Amino acid sequence: MAVINENIRVESNGTISFGNYETDVKQKVNDYKVGGDLYTLRTYKEATRLEKNSKLLIETVPGAAVHNLKLEEGCTTFDIEGKGDTQITLEMESETEYTIYVEEVNLGKIKTNIAGKINFSAELDSTPKSVRIEKH
Repeated sequence: MAVINENIRVESNGTISFGNYETDVKQKVNDYKVGGDLYTLRTYKEATRLEKNSKLLIETVPGAAVHNLKLEEGCTTFDIEGKGDTQITLEMESETEYTIYVEEVNLGKIKTNIAGKINFSAELDSTPKSVRIEKH
């Protein structure tokens, strides 16, 4: 896997891939339609941010490439690659408990705040790491 040169795309399995952590120039895609939803992407080496219907979905600092993002009832999965220690923020259901797994390693349970945000970090490199977030 590698950065997403077209910035955002829908894969043949219906998942979404996005992000380019190698570019020095900020890239932006507005109103990318998937199903009935509109996605907005901002990506470059400093940060990658994906919004769904004007609401934060995922943000990474520094930037990253996310492959095969799949949002299901009770479970979110994706593969992620980047450079170094990366802070990952997702907006989920408010005041809900989730367990986070990176490469099948349980990072523990975390409860979202009233805004529904969870934060965790992962040491990334150019080899994608699998992430799974399960709702309790």
